[in-house]
This record gives sequence, structure tokens and C-alpha cells, in this order.
Amino acid sequence: MTNTGERMKYYIIAGEASGDLHGSNLIKALKEEDAATDVRCWGGDLMETAGATLVKHYRDLAFMGFVEVLKNLRTIFRNLSFCKRDIIAYRPDAIILIDYPGFNLRIAKWAKEQGYKIIYYISPQVWAWKENRVKSIKRCVDKMLVILPFEKAFYKKWDYEVEYVGHPLVEVIEAWKSAHGEEVKEDIIALLPGSRQQEILKKLPVMLEVSAFFPEYRFVVAMAPGLEKTFYDTLLASYGNVKAVSGKTYSLLMQSCAALVTSGTATLETALFGVPEVVCYKGSRISYEIAKRVIRIKYISLVNLIMDKPVVTELIQQELTVDNLRRELQLILTDQDRLKRMGQDYRQLRALLSEGGHASMNAARAIRGFMQGH
Repeated sequence: MTNTGERMKYYIIAGEASGDLHGSNLIKALKEEDAATDVRCWGGDLMETAGATLVKHYRDLAFMGFVEVLKNLRTIFRNLSFCKRDIIAYRPDAIILIDYPGFNLRIAKWAKEQGYKIIYYISPQVWAWKENRVKSIKRCVDKMLVILPFEKAFYKKWDYEVEYVGHPLVEVIEAWKSAHGEEVKEDIIALLPGSRQQEILKKLPVMLEVSAFFPEYRFVVAMAPGLEKTFYDTLLASYGNVKAVSGKTYSLLMQSCAALVTSGTATLETALFGVPEVVCYKGSRISYEIAKRVIRIKYISLVNLIMDKPVVTELIQQELTVDNLRRELQLILTDQDRLKRMGQDYRQLRALLSEGGHASMNAARAIRGFMQGH
């Protein structure tokens, strides 16, 4: 541990549970690099436990969807004003922003005008849509730390040099596995249908119908935090070989021999646990038609995006049918060649994401190096 005697002050802003998790590991790494580091943050319990002074909890910030954002505009603007005042009062050496682009890019623009150094850890997914946001990122962000290998090339296209530090999920899952012992695969198929009620209602019924074709397996649904058990009980009532668990997604993946997963970070977590998966996505027809015209990416799962090839099957919108899903699940349960290929690709994926060690420590060192050079 290095202690320079100079107390570096960082103001860190994370607006979601995942940001709290990765922010907490970054804070630990910053303090390991320099014990005198002082952190004030917007985040959650994990960041506070890691040693930061928590100003605002992400629970008060999570407004999802267009209508909810409109309804809460007054609160959002109040939060922005309070954040600016708090930054001025704290006078940090740098502001570290973690994902959460709607809020953080507004703070970045204002803070840059005030003369603060801006570091962004975990880039907004501007490569998927709103590419023109790169122009404002270039103007406002002094140091961008990315966690997906292809983001480096994406930003280079815009003549913006960024630093790839690896993906923080690798160390999170490693730590979880070492704390929970060896994995034991059972006749369990994990169902990860997403976190929001609307998306679950679109995808889970299709997944549940498939369970009827595999009576020899136990299907287990990972419930989303914040949704009532009764919501799932109603959906699961007619299926004898299906149950639901809450707050045990990693335990479930540790035991599962296959998984049906909605798009997002869950596809990556499933791959890092080495579980063969089928990716399932279905939105409302209008949302899907809009997204299709706006989003410019080849794949929807992070696994395929990172590897730049179809490692896992994606069943999107009208392709997500009971017949298609039953066929793909049968293949990942029985096709040995496919399983072998997927296993090799998963290992390559993990190696790519843990290049050069743990992301949190790489990020902390990059931040410290940047601060010493400025």
C-alpha cells in the first residue's frame, strides 16, 4: 500500500445497483493504492461500506422509462442542482462518473465548465445508440476508462483515446465463487427473464411453456428485486416443475446446466459462470420497431458483441416462440459439439475481460496515474 501523505479527494456518482457494486470495488482499490484517499459519493450501501461518505442513495435516483422520467422531472432537476452545490462545497480533485449517462453527462458538461477534472469509469453505451453523444463526451471527459474490449476501437473511430481496464464482473464472480466453494451442476435450468415487470410479462410466459417439454429438469426463475412474489406465483401456478428464488441468482447459475436469459448483463454473468444459454428478447412491437431503427449493433447480447460472433443463440421478437426456444434448449442440453465450442468461446471471453488483472485495480491505477500527470 502506498501512502503519499497528500489526501486525494474524489466525488463519485453512481445511480444504479450495478454502479454501487463496481463503485465500491473501485473505492477499495483507490484506498489500497493510497490510504489517504477521501471519497464522497452518490451510490449505495456497498460504496458507503467501502469507506465513502454517502450523500444520496441510488434508490432515490432510479427513474426508468420515458413516462417515469417525465413524471419525475422536478425531482431530477432538484437532484442536479443539489449535486452541483455539493460538489462546489466539497471541492474534489476529480469527479469520477460511473455509467448512468442521463444524469452524469449533464454533470460532466457543467463540471468541465467549472474547471473540474472529469474521469468516466464504465462508458455509457453510446456505441449502441446516440453515437453523437461522443462529441460531448470528448469535450467534457478528460479520462475515459472502458470495460468492453471493442469500445477502444469504437472511440478511436471518433479520434478519442480511451483506456481499456477489463470488466469488473470478472472479479465480482471470482470473489463470489471463492466464497461459496465448488460449483455442482444439477438438472436445473435457470430462467432469467429480466428485472422490469413489463419485460418479464413478455418473455417469461414463453420460457414457462417450454418447461412442459422437459419434465426431467427443474426450472428455476430468478426473481427481480423489488417485484412481489405474488406476481411470479400467478405466472408459475400452472407449471409443476418450476419454482422461483429471490436474491440467489449466482447460486442458481452455479448449479444450473443451462439457462434461458434475457439480454443485458445477465448474459455475460451466465457466460462467466460457464452455463450454456439461449438469449431471449421480446419487447412491445412499437418499442422494438423504434429500437430497430435507432440501435446500430449486430447482436443484442454482450457475449456475442464482445466476441463479435454468434457464440450464443439470440431469439429476438417474433423469433422468440415456444417451438424455437424448445429446439435451442434441446441443442444446448444435448449437442456435445455445440457445448464444446461454447465452452471454448466462454474461456476466450473470460480471458479478454480479465486482460491485465482486475478491472477495479487497473482503473484505480489509471486514475492515480492520470492525476499525477495533471
